Amino acid sequence: MKYIVVLGDGMADEPIESLGGKTPLEYAETPTMDALSKKSEIGMVHTIPEGMKPGSDTANLSVLGYEPKKYYSGRSPLEALSIGVPMKDTDIALRCNIVTISEGDVPFEKQTIIDHSADEISTKDCAVLLDAVRKELENDIYKFYVGTSYRHCLIWENGKVVELTPPHDVLTQTIGQHLPEDAVLREMMRKSYDILVNHPINIERKKNGLHPANCCWFWGAGTKPMLSSFEEKTGKKGMMVSAVDLLKGIAVGAGMGVAEVDGANGGLNTNYEGKTKAAFDALQNGYDFVYIHLEAPDEMGHQGSTEKKVQAIEYLDTRVIGPLKEMLDAEGLSYRMLVLPDHPTPVRVRTHTAGSVPYLLYDSTNELDRTWSYNEKEGAASGICFPEGYMLIDHLFSC
Repeated sequence: MKYIVVLGDGMADEPIESLGGKTPLEYAETPTMDALSKKSEIGMVHTIPEGMKPGSDTANLSVLGYEPKKYYSGRSPLEALSIGVPMKDTDIALRCNIVTISEGDVPFEKQTIIDHSADEISTKDCAVLLDAVRKELENDIYKFYVGTSYRHCLIWENGKVVELTPPHDVLTQTIGQHLPEDAVLREMMRKSYDILVNHPINIERKKNGLHPANCCWFWGAGTKPMLSSFEEKTGKKGMMVSAVDLLKGIAVGAGMGVAEVDGANGGLNTNYEGKTKAAFDALQNGYDFVYIHLEAPDEMGHQGSTEKKVQAIEYLDTRVIGPLKEMLDAEGLSYRMLVLPDHPTPVRVRTHTAGSVPYLLYDSTNELDRTWSYNEKEGAASGICFPEGYMLIDHLFSC
């Protein structure tokens, strides 16, 4: 038996008036999920533990079977694992987004945060910008490391875990009240704006109608993570297929394989076909389990784009789930496939929320006969709910 998780990051949502009162998942044209739902178990799962902030870090740990309250040590340390940062036990890792803030004729603290991803800037361009920041701000205590797209890392030697605000939680708001209380971090963010605001790359981006990547934003602080081996815990050899450093870092920490897919960028136009093939190849080459993570629904939720979020869900269905099912069936493989979001990212609020999310569990060896469809409303109506997200993977592996 082979096992697959297809994770549509942030895919769950609320009913939207412009979609006729349907959610993006309910509204999207998803022929494969529609067909599978009639043969599958559907239900709800709560991936965010009580008292913890909703995020892809805690939620994906849950889906992979790691109880967040036991294993979670911060978001950025997991990403640091992915990009090979040599963390010491006394180091603090912080996520360093290169964001877009307004460029009005007001003090730095009075500027407004416009875009947490600077129009999903490319890694190539962002690496140049981060290098400009590094030359001015890096020292023996604070060191920058390049990640993917707008997502980078700052290591603070002998630092402390400080409360920091995710930029996607405060879009359109004045930044002053959300800047770090730590004076050094606050000043580094201010200086990064001075360094980047007139950088040639940003001047060119503005000419082309793109958001400038004009400020470093620190958040997600944490200590070196200590995850147990996924294979020892589950008896399954696992492979992670994701463009996002966070998911790759979880996989590295858990001793899973990590697929490198050209053109996988965490955006709406990622290499869906390449990720699908990488997953299928892993299952044919000794892996029992693959975790396919698609970031696009979450990014489109943060952008507040209903249309693009629907499109991201449709791509997940027609360019990942459908083709992967065809490949598995053609090879005559027995498999169980779990499809779900990690958390909701409602278009209305443009950030993560902690509500339960719907799941679909298909078993190629035990097709059910049902009338339901896969979405938030029918998942809740099924009466099936896992109150602790980390328990769901045992249900996946139960056959």
